[in-house]
Amino acid sequence: MQLLLISNSTLYGSGYLDHAETEIRDFLGDVKRVLFVPYALHDCDAYAATAKARFAKMNYELSSIHQTKDPVRSVEDTGAIFIGGGNTFRLLKNLYDFKLIEPIRRRVAAGMPYIGSSAGSNVAAPTIKTTNDMPIVEPPSFDALNLVWFQINPHYLDADKNSTHMGETREQRLLQYLEENDTPVAALREGAMLRIENGVTLLKGSSGARIFRRGLEPVEMSPGDQLDALLQPSTPTI
Repeated sequence: MQLLLISNSTLYGSGYLDHAETEIRDFLGDVKRVLFVPYALHDCDAYAATAKARFAKMNYELSSIHQTKDPVRSVEDTGAIFIGGGNTFRLLKNLYDFKLIEPIRRRVAAGMPYIGSSAGSNVAAPTIKTTNDMPIVEPPSFDALNLVWFQINPHYLDADKNSTHMGETREQRLLQYLEENDTPVAALREGAMLRIENGVTLLKGSSGARIFRRGLEPVEMSPGDQLDALLQPSTPTI
C-alpha cells in the first residue's frame, strides 16, 4: 500500500498544502488523475474548488467525488485519492452513507495511492477514536478504513507549561484512550506527515511526532525516523 498521511492542510505562514507540495509531487509520481473527497466539510463545492485549484498548480487533474453520479465507480476509476480535512465524524458518516468504505479499502490494498489530511488521515486508521473533533453527527460505527494498524492523532499539541488552562492536555486524552485500548497512536504535530510504502512507515515533514503505547512512556520521533517497530501493539502493563 501507498499512503501519505498529513497532519494538517495549512501550516502557519503558508497557503493550502504549500508545506506538503514537494512530498505530494514525489508521492504521486506519474499519477495525474486524483479523486478528492470533501465530505468532512459542509460546503463541498467550495472545498472542491479550493482543492482543484491547488492541485492544478501541481499539474494534477482533480475531480470531486460529490459531483459524480456514481461515487463507488469514481473510486474504481481514479488513479489516486485525496481525502481532505474537516470534521472526522461527518466524513466517516458520509463514507458509510455512500458505501465507500470497502471500495476505498480494496483500491488502496491493490496499490492506489492514498493521501489524507487531518480528518482524511484519521479515517485511514482502524477507528476514529483518537480524533480531536466533536461528534456533530453519528456515523454507524467508529470503525474507519483500517488502512494502517495504528491510530492517528493529527494537530498534536504539546502542553504549554505557562498556560493557566486547567482542562485536559492532548497527552492526557491519548493516555485515557490507551487505558481502554491497546492500539498505539502516532500523534503528529502540525507540519508532520507519514509516508507508508513497501511496508515501511517514515516520518516526514518539518516537525516531529510522539508515539503513544499502552503502559509505556511516549517516545519522541523526528523527521526521517522509521516508526514501524514502535507502532506494533504493546503488551498491556496497566
